[in-house]
Amino acid sequence: MDNILLVFVCMFLGFFLRKNPAFPPLSYKTLNQFVIYISLPSIALYYIPKLEISTKLLFPLGIAWLGFALSFVFFSVFGRLFNWSKKLTGCLIITAGLGNTSFVGFPLVEAVYGKEGLKTAIIVDQPGSFVVVSTLAILVATLFSRGKTSSSEILKKVLLFPPFIAFSFAVLLNCITMDFPEILQSVFQRLGSTVTPIALVAVGMQLDFDLKSKHWKFLSLGLFFKLFLMPAFFYTLYVLILKANGPEIQVSLFESAMAPMITGTIVASTYGLKPKLSSMMVGFGIPVSFLTLVFWYYVLKFV
Repeated sequence: MDNILLVFVCMFLGFFLRKNPAFPPLSYKTLNQFVIYISLPSIALYYIPKLEISTKLLFPLGIAWLGFALSFVFFSVFGRLFNWSKKLTGCLIITAGLGNTSFVGFPLVEAVYGKEGLKTAIIVDQPGSFVVVSTLAILVATLFSRGKTSSSEILKKVLLFPPFIAFSFAVLLNCITMDFPEILQSVFQRLGSTVTPIALVAVGMQLDFDLKSKHWKFLSLGLFFKLFLMPAFFYTLYVLILKANGPEIQVSLFESAMAPMITGTIVASTYGLKPKLSSMMVGFGIPVSFLTLVFWYYVLKFV
């Protein structure tokens, strides 16, 4: 469980480094760009060519794709009802719509469901969460960032998003059953492993514990949706309606209850969608999720 310790160490480092004069106030933006341009493309180039496409993907895939769609509908409706700004709505759609299905999800799934559970967790994460953050999240970030944007500009931003370019090339390799030489795979794996520590330091640099902040009520709603409403939705759909069961379903539902995705926070912050709130969603969401996941673990024991 050293991954979990690293989460808190990196966030605390970021929180204290922001007070160090050696780091300019906007240092987190530089770290965000490193994640966008180097770390995330490396992850796509390492993992995507290795994925096996089959019908077993459907239930785990639904966690990310349907979950993000649910978040879009939920927060769009709330945004219109309460006249929220586009940036606030977009921030909550992205940060509450995507779960931390890898860095936090993988060690917790392995601890609870063993090595076999990781096979399902990887499907939830790679063709699920990672692809959604590289496509739909960028689309939402562009639409909700500022003013009116033409269709051509939106398409251009999605197509030129570095992780999407890397993902598209990796999918092509998967389709023709090719992969990179082992020496390049090792490079991509190591570069991809930088995403979490760098992203979490950037998150820590933006954390604000101002008790008078106007973000607390939105943080509460976002975390309530992500940690309770989303897994409850999938439990109702998969177990009660579709009558699905078994270890794969348990792992998929467990992953749906994970804290907000670190990369989603980076995307929201990069596009100016309430950077402080997006950082709070991860900074507070991860520790709170350790409590809520215990609840979902006992619920899922009967699936």
